Amino acid sequence: MDAAEETPRATRPTLTVGVVMRRERVEGPMSRWQTWRWCLADVVCHDRLPALPPLTTEPGDPSSAVPIEPDAPAGPEAAPASHWLFPHFPVTLHRDDAEGYFLNLSSPQPCFWVMWRQPEGGDDALPAPQVVTLSYHDAGRWLDAQERVDQVPAPPEVRAWLADFVSAHYRPEPKRRQRPDSFQPLTDRFGQPASVSTGPRRGPGAGGPRHG
Repeated sequence: MDAAEETPRATRPTLTVGVVMRRERVEGPMSRWQTWRWCLADVVCHDRLPALPPLTTEPGDPSSAVPIEPDAPAGPEAAPASHWLFPHFPVTLHRDDAEGYFLNLSSPQPCFWVMWRQPEGGDDALPAPQVVTLSYHDAGRWLDAQERVDQVPAPPEVRAWLADFVSAHYRPEPKRRQRPDSFQPLTDRFGQPASVSTGPRRGPGAGGPRHG
């Protein structure tokens, strides 16, 4: 991770990552309709990647994709999968979404979520990753919008980086104190508000001396 992006004064610390998509051969009956399919393989921090050329398009543009293994020849001897790297995706942390990062960290497996779209144009077309996040809330919004969202585990150094941010900015909402029963409004047997008088009773049966 770039140390310049992690300084304590940074209001929006950002991590730059690459998305690795894997094309794999479809097996079984589904292969009659679809020969290949794409799936999310990994999310890798840029400091773990070899030097990459500057980005000249939007992150996720197919023209920015880098093959990271040789393409297999077509035919029965073809390799079962191939991998493509889509670099230069920013993962920015926002203070107002600290709860979303906390929910990710407190899950059994903290992860990256990637929203991506299927390719158009046949088996040779590349997929289109759109955005990467560490926020549970972001992933939920995308799923609610019927987008394709997949996840991969976040490595230990990313979890530690995220934990530092959550520790600095996440403040759980205080639980509201439940009103004691003695403060609940009184109602009569018909559910109407009832009043209580502390003065002397008036009218028949109110007690007190009788004059014969």
